[in-house]
Amino acid sequence: MLKSLSISNYALIDKVEVVFDGGLTVITGETGAGKSVLLGALSLILGQRSDTNALLNKEQKCVVEGEFFIGNYGLVDLFEDNDVDYEEVTIIRRELLPSGKSRAFVNDTPVNLGFLKGISAQLIDVHSQHQNLLLDDSGFHMMVVDTLADNAKLLTDYSQLFKNYKSLIKEIDAMIAENDKQKADLDYMQFQFEQLDSANLKVDEQKELEQSLEQLSHAEEIKTNLVEVVNNLSQEPSPVIDLLADSVSKLEKISSYLPDGDELRQRLESAKIDLKDLADDLETRSEDLDFDPETIQQVQERLDLIYGLQQKHRVDSIEELIALKDDLQQNIDKVNFFDDDLKSKQKALDTLKKDLNKVSASITKSRKGVFTLVKSSIEKQLQVLGIPHANFVIEHALSDEFTVNGKDEIQFLFAGNKGGVPAPINKVASGGEISRVMLSIKSLLSSSKGLPTIIFDEIDTGVSGEVADQMGGIMAHMGSSMQVISITHLPQITVKGDHHFKVFKTDQADKTISNIRKLSHEDRVVEVAKMLSGSTLSDAAIENARALLNN
Repeated sequence: MLKSLSISNYALIDKVEVVFDGGLTVITGETGAGKSVLLGALSLILGQRSDTNALLNKEQKCVVEGEFFIGNYGLVDLFEDNDVDYEEVTIIRRELLPSGKSRAFVNDTPVNLGFLKGISAQLIDVHSQHQNLLLDDSGFHMMVVDTLADNAKLLTDYSQLFKNYKSLIKEIDAMIAENDKQKADLDYMQFQFEQLDSANLKVDEQKELEQSLEQLSHAEEIKTNLVEVVNNLSQEPSPVIDLLADSVSKLEKISSYLPDGDELRQRLESAKIDLKDLADDLETRSEDLDFDPETIQQVQERLDLIYGLQQKHRVDSIEELIALKDDLQQNIDKVNFFDDDLKSKQKALDTLKKDLNKVSASITKSRKGVFTLVKSSIEKQLQVLGIPHANFVIEHALSDEFTVNGKDEIQFLFAGNKGGVPAPINKVASGGEISRVMLSIKSLLSSSKGLPTIIFDEIDTGVSGEVADQMGGIMAHMGSSMQVISITHLPQITVKGDHHFKVFKTDQADKTISNIRKLSHEDRVVEVAKMLSGSTLSDAAIENARALLNN
């Protein structure tokens, strides 16, 4: 429910604050007083596009703020999914800056217009003359039937199945297209795979081969230096190891005279043993190392093979070549086992089709189950609204293909005259008849859809007298279960309101501004009297207005 609306610096409005209540609220005012401006400002917090031309003062920002009670409408998940703080009394604010930029906030959290539109669509339903175009929209017809049939759960189940169905079809199409391409490339892929597979590549092999080649290429130089080192350590004329042995012997002789003499001897003995082991190891290596042109050639050929494969496939490592081989193997397997994979996908698709047919059949049955209710209810309302021979028809057909809404094709047809042939509403109905049909539909939806607030923007255009009185009665009845706001120019509807606001203009020194105020009972008497007789009030008009309001 809309609890309050605050507007500043918008069009003809300098600053207004309006507090709303439940039931039926009527808003009246002379043509051009600013009733449409009020709706224009409201549209900003409903997520509509902004325009700096709407600024009254071009150097200041425009702020529109609405306070809503949303505790009964199951919006907690929507807020949580968008990381917006949920409050039962929620404040939506839209700011339009002089620069042309706009900002939107919900409970002081910045939000995008997508979220704003998503939440506002569940808070307010604004019905204006252009919305009558929905009567040409088969999607609107479907929504009306589904709402009255309470198909939300069925449609949720169907929607998930349909999403999976379309996704699987897309996947199968992509599989077939890819298979066709890979079939053409199969011989080449097989050749590449066999070439890589026969290379028998191993991880880290390249690094080991390059190190081995480096060593083999410098074998003579390495051997010469190793021999010299071994000679220095253990061969004549002055071997280091022998000198160390002699030094150990000398320390042993004097160790008893030194506080740490034995420790020093042991350290030198350990160094001698390490050098002896090192000398033996170096000698073994020098004996094992020989210049072998054949081995060098084998290593070089292996590296040339690896380098050639890397250059051919434009990679830098053996790991990448192995990964490429695995990918080729997978692609070859895909082609070879394509028929099996396709059969598996087709089987899954057939299962989805069966499930979709089952759910769509339930949806169809549920929709057909309310056709009679929709027809009789709308025709009864239209008869009350002055179309005694109204014939409202729901045309139904089944599609061969699944659609986002099932297999049903639904269209509303209408004939306003006795013996008339039902046809699409906007093709055969007058403006007044269209308004009455839409009001009948909205009235029927109100009890089922449970919209927090519905706003009628001069839906009474083209009607008067008894029909207008009945329209007011319908709105008042809707107001007993929801908040209804009606912008009207008819006294018959005005007097049905539980609350009455008047929009008016005042002239200031340099500008004209619009304002709005709530009318007391006596103010309402005067306003309705003006609507009955014009600006010149008579005692009869006052009494007539008082009687209408009292009734």
